[in-house]
Amino acid sequence: MIPVVLADDHAIVRQGLRALVESNPRFVVVGEAADGYEAVEMVKRRKPRVLIADLMMPGLNGLETIKKVLRLKLDTRVIILSIYRNEAYVLEALRNGAAGYVAKESGGAELFEALHVAVAGRRYLSPRILDASIGSHSSQGTILQKAQTGSLDHYHTLTTRERQVLQLFVKGVTSSDIGILLKISSRTVESHRANCMRKLGVNTHHHLIRYALERGLIPMDEPKSSRKTRSQIRNVGVNGQREESRLSTQHRTHRMATTVAQ
Repeated sequence: MIPVVLADDHAIVRQGLRALVESNPRFVVVGEAADGYEAVEMVKRRKPRVLIADLMMPGLNGLETIKKVLRLKLDTRVIILSIYRNEAYVLEALRNGAAGYVAKESGGAELFEALHVAVAGRRYLSPRILDASIGSHSSQGTILQKAQTGSLDHYHTLTTRERQVLQLFVKGVTSSDIGILLKISSRTVESHRANCMRKLGVNTHHHLIRYALERGLIPMDEPKSSRKTRSQIRNVGVNGQREESRLSTQHRTHRMATTVAQ
């Protein structure tokens, strides 16, 4: 049987995926992870043939997880399973080394097709993603070609920490909350954000949000299922207990982002 590891921050999604994957006698789930860091450690221990990972996970997102898994030099193929069909996300996942990208609204047959294609050493793209790219005249061939030949942009010069700070900032998370999440000082957060702006060649926060929109770091129409999650973050208090802090600035940032894109 082909060993598979599942990574998604929603337990109910992992349970459903496990039931689906193991309904095929050719596959067996050997581990689960609730975030990117856990996924990388699980891959180290279990050495699966395939890792099925969500794109947006706490701690370490799916894009960074792909890179860390590939650095392990194992025979593990990574399939991204996501609610986001933005071509920018797909291209970034493929450029980072993903073996496939499947839309979460796809059926089980499509996921198994992606698994078989990935295990065979090829790349798989969900037809739903191709449908979403019709407006930009894309097809599977052109998307894969873009992923293979696309010129390196300035985003790739950012460090992993700078990318984490950037992604949280453009979603409206304050510097103090970013510091708590990443366990660094607010001053360090500001330093990382300044480095991002310098490397990306932008001079204002307005332009930074525009860049994030154009690159797909924040979707214009965020799926309803993720809105509540993205309006809150989990902070770790001094007493070690977790508490939720609502981010009011996030809604203002999303409105600003919409204005920038128009």
